[in-house]
Amino acid sequence: MFNSKFSKLRKFAFATACVAVLMHAASAAPLKKVSIAVGSQVLNVTYPWLLMPKVLGYWQSMGYDVDIVGLSGSTQALQQMAAGGVQFAQLNSTDLIRANSDRKLSVRAVMNTGVIDWGLAVLANGPIKSVAQLKGKRIGIVSLATGGLPLMQSLLAENGLDPQHDVEVIATGAGAPALDALKSGRVQALMFWQTAITGFENSGASLHVFRDPSWQKLPDFTLTTMATTVKTAPETVIAIAKGAAMAIEFTNANPECVRKLQWKHFPSTKPTGVDEATAARWDDALLKSQLASMNSAFVMNGAKYIGATDPAGIDRMQQFMVRQKLVGSVVTPTDMVVDIPNFVARVNDFDHEAIKAAARKCAF
Repeated sequence: MFNSKFSKLRKFAFATACVAVLMHAASAAPLKKVSIAVGSQVLNVTYPWLLMPKVLGYWQSMGYDVDIVGLSGSTQALQQMAAGGVQFAQLNSTDLIRANSDRKLSVRAVMNTGVIDWGLAVLANGPIKSVAQLKGKRIGIVSLATGGLPLMQSLLAENGLDPQHDVEVIATGAGAPALDALKSGRVQALMFWQTAITGFENSGASLHVFRDPSWQKLPDFTLTTMATTVKTAPETVIAIAKGAAMAIEFTNANPECVRKLQWKHFPSTKPTGVDEATAARWDDALLKSQLASMNSAFVMNGAKYIGATDPAGIDRMQQFMVRQKLVGSVVTPTDMVVDIPNFVARVNDFDHEAIKAAARKCAF
């Protein structure tokens, strides 16, 4: 009897030990390496869906070690992804569409994170009170190769100007040089995206911004991957998008906490040369501008799921590009979006209330 009981106890102990070993092995399994390229080398507080998932441990909890790679532009990010150097790339919608249309690359939209929020800014106390009054004037833009140029040209044309002859366009670069060009009168307007305009306002500029209201219905910044990745690693695509969606939920619940986490984990991105309160005000304003674009994208894509990408929006952007002669052929919009069954619902399959509660608590 004793030997029988002892044998059973020994078998139970052995089984328990085996389970413990297996659980430890599972927990110690190496994280899968994933890289995401971004067309910017200034990865500041305006990228919460890419920077916060790692800070908050979302991607790690799903088995992924994600690197964010900053590059000099959206085109370079696309090139890296197409060559296999990274698995995902954050692209402007124009690059997504051009890749499929003109370059015949099978790039797929994973998550739309913003709308077109470019604007034509003039000094609020200056003489320019309408777009039409820019006739014969100079307009500054970050570069003559930027996707903002055709947007500016369409805005001018809609207001009765000939974009090719009625204005002079000058590449000013970004940041302080661009604002200096406006303040000094070297240019009379600046064509930039909203967070850049917010940066000008942070530096003390009082601006009035002209926009085409229809741009709020056009998608811009979009997380993308190659069709081969969708086919061979659909669970990875879901996990990366889910982590980003969780971070968006967190950011909406407590933007101030995100700014604090950004400074803690990426201290080099904190504004310098100003006191703490000013730095906080500047970055809070930048994040507020980014959230406005993100939330406009949420509404544009159906206002149900975080990160959804409505093919109809991509088609609106494509038709705009056709009118501006930016693409040579038209692609079926659904062919430019991931085709994983129940994709967006699976991406949003997490405890939203728990995420919001953690954000409000901000105990990090």
